[in-house]
Amino acid sequence: MAAAAQGITNVVLLADPDAPTEIAQRMARMLPDRFAGKSGHGRRFDVRVVSEPFTAGTEDPRTLMSRVIDRRSPENWDILVGPHRPSVALHSHRRKLVVDLNHEHGVALLSLPSLGGWRLQKKARRAVEEAVLSLASPRARGVQGAPRSQPPLEPLGGLLATVRPGPVDEEEPVDLRYVTSGPRGFLRVLVGMVRANRPWRLVPGLSKALAAALATGAIATVNSTVWSLAASLSTPRLVIAMAGSVGLMIGWLIVDANLWHRTGRGSPEERQRARLYNTSTVLTVGIGVLVCYVGLLFINLLWALFILNDQVFASMTRNPLHATEYWTLSWFVASVATVGGALGSGLESDEAIRAAAYPKREQERRRALQDDHGD
Repeated sequence: MAAAAQGITNVVLLADPDAPTEIAQRMARMLPDRFAGKSGHGRRFDVRVVSEPFTAGTEDPRTLMSRVIDRRSPENWDILVGPHRPSVALHSHRRKLVVDLNHEHGVALLSLPSLGGWRLQKKARRAVEEAVLSLASPRARGVQGAPRSQPPLEPLGGLLATVRPGPVDEEEPVDLRYVTSGPRGFLRVLVGMVRANRPWRLVPGLSKALAAALATGAIATVNSTVWSLAASLSTPRLVIAMAGSVGLMIGWLIVDANLWHRTGRGSPEERQRARLYNTSTVLTVGIGVLVCYVGLLFINLLWALFILNDQVFASMTRNPLHATEYWTLSWFVASVATVGGALGSGLESDEAIRAAAYPKREQERRRALQDDHGD
């Protein structure tokens, strides 16, 4: 490449739209100086981002790597890194893929979910740094007669999982692969996928369900029968009521909006992928519902503080209205209101629930899978 001959290495981050592009754009501002500082020899790096849906229609690492190689070939790019979207985990040989590299073509494929859910930006930047420096090294590119080899990356593992070299088939367009596996690897990928789904977005996305829950809570708070029930319940029973209402809400949303991923008689890798997707769905919806529950609890508490009368409450329950009674009543009413919200969620369209539970690209992926199963 002419640019490379002049001491400038063109690095392109090929990223899916939305979250991967945002991550890549933030990295691109910092990477040139970091590359130059780590590579030495006065080399300069030009880093830019190309936002394209290169992962559309497939989750196969081999296919994705071939697409990245084909995308680089006609361009004046020295190195191409494709960060895969964080809501979908890539699998290879029943292991979770972290990064694939092809030193001959100077390309890499990075699976963002495998980096976990904490400090994703920093981990992604570090993974890209190591991948690019590995691809750009003289030994890897055969510069000045040096034999082509596979320079090892520094370990990419954190506290949750060990990242290590993984198996590569001869026909795959990959010469170096890093994977994560085992329970800690599963947990790391799962946390990354749940974070990408942004479960807190479920709260404003379920407007009709929340309206039903708030109305139910407001009415229950001024109901004397509810006062007596709340006063008679022990803490274990309140916990059971909370768990039951939250579980009902989670189950209702998943079943009603058809969020469950079915595989039928798929391969072991497909079944493993389905377990990962379904677990991430349950956790995503569960976190969102718990946030709603906590919000309902404190709204009901404020409503009770404003509306309840000590004398009336004591005459109906034979208990004075102290802080404990306020808290117990609000806790119980939050469970009742959550059941009302579950019923109210039936008024939401399936598209509205999916939009609240998943980012746009993940919605498109699931819609495509449903269409394939339908065909």
